[in-house]
Amino acid sequence: MKVSPAKENILRRVRHALSQPVQLPFPQAEGNQPLFQPQDQSLDICFAQQFTKLLGKFIFCATDAELGENLRGLCQARSWNQVACPELELMHVLQSYELPFLSDPASINTCDAAITTCECLIARTGSVVVSSSLPSGRTGSIFPPVHIVVAYLNQLVWDIRDGLRLVREKYSGSLPSMISLQTGPSRTADIEKTLVVGVHGPAEVYVMLMDHQQL
Repeated sequence: MKVSPAKENILRRVRHALSQPVQLPFPQAEGNQPLFQPQDQSLDICFAQQFTKLLGKFIFCATDAELGENLRGLCQARSWNQVACPELELMHVLQSYELPFLSDPASINTCDAAITTCECLIARTGSVVVSSSLPSGRTGSIFPPVHIVVAYLNQLVWDIRDGLRLVREKYSGSLPSMISLQTGPSRTADIEKTLVVGVHGPAEVYVMLMDHQQL
């Protein structure tokens, strides 16, 4: 195919520019320093503020008993009869609270709500980081109409780069095949710029933060 003289002139200039290395004007500004500095307030308060701004529902739990009571209260108030909990560690903690748990992974598709853990919480953006390596896999945070996340104080980090560093350390550099940041309930404004919540995933997201560290 014949190239027009004008196009050939543009390509010649591009090739010449690519062959001439240019030193970066600000070599110290290539992501070595954090763009957002941590605030004075604690990470849990910062996360709660950002998360609730995004229509998330935050509950602080001082003990396992308080976690169980909050979950039982939710099930009763919302008339949930099927709550998927594919994570055995959570099941062991909550088994004495007479919750309508379903441990079968397939129950994620038909449950009223699902309870999972997470990789970490990002305080600056109010985001929950999940991955395919969690016991709930890829579906626990996507399919159910309500997603309840149980997290711990040592899973709170300030920024996304801190969260990714935490995940890398946890999996010794062998990253999960899927890492996702979920920032509040799913939403879209594609149609006439009208915000609709719960289109591509859970319409409600709860974070229950435990007042102790994850073992």
